[in-house]
Amino acid sequence: MKIRFGVGLGADSTPDQLAGIVDHLEDSGVDSLWFSELVYAPTVEPVVGMAYALARTTRLKVGTSVAVLPGRHPVLVAKQLASLAAIAPKRVLPVFGLRSAIPAERELFAVPDGERAAVFDESLRVLRCALTDDSASYRGRYFTVNEAMVTPKPAPPLDIWLGGSAPAAFRRIGTLADGWLGSFLTPDEARAGREAIERAAEQAGRQIEPDHFGISLGVADGELSPELIAAARRRRPDVDPGDLIASDWDRLHRQLDAYLEAGLTKFVIRPAGRGTVDGFVDRFVTELAGRQN
Repeated sequence: MKIRFGVGLGADSTPDQLAGIVDHLEDSGVDSLWFSELVYAPTVEPVVGMAYALARTTRLKVGTSVAVLPGRHPVLVAKQLASLAAIAPKRVLPVFGLRSAIPAERELFAVPDGERAAVFDESLRVLRCALTDDSASYRGRYFTVNEAMVTPKPAPPLDIWLGGSAPAAFRRIGTLADGWLGSFLTPDEARAGREAIERAAEQAGRQIEPDHFGISLGVADGELSPELIAAARRRRPDVDPGDLIASDWDRLHRQLDAYLEAGLTKFVIRPAGRGTVDGFVDRFVTELAGRQN
């Protein structure tokens, strides 16, 4: 199975840095660059960032980690993805989630109260139809689409990955998605998630490719800051922050060994320290280029 490592842009990356980051990643042979959806941070919006990076490079892949789908019309999202894939075939890696991880941003992706999961499921079905059918029609509870023609069709078809760590998310991935990008999970939890997704896929008469399981991981530059520790505890108060965010690269390698043993092969590595982005990319290449196959 292919083991791959990509760079995730953190909340501190700003638009004026993007050109240098993209050029550095392309020149260094890094596999992929991942844009987080952080509306109220000084970061580049994911679709804008992906388009810019694809237009500036010939090899670098780009992805979202993760973009919120419920609250957006899936046909418009399909058009964005199809356009990106036409610009750069085989280099667009969409990953979607249920809601923003930041409470203040959740109101921006409006859906009926208590129905976000159902909207997500239907959005995924409409998105898939719009990306694959020549004339997509759909009539559901939340969306009605008549002869939607999104062209050009991505060739090969795009894989749609999802985030999430709840049992319902695992069922959704097994039933409707092509892969999984988790976060803030221990290796044992990641293994259990992968197995749950595989069971759900089997029950739905589907199969998720064995190398379509991944996780986003943070690495600091020697120690976890009090801010990082507090953020990790807010997200997972039941787990030691050091088990979720690597304090240094040696610790990251040990974590990677455990995730590989759990059956994960795709990794988005994001900076969690105070160093420069260029310094992070240089260290990323030194530490991880040799672990790809």
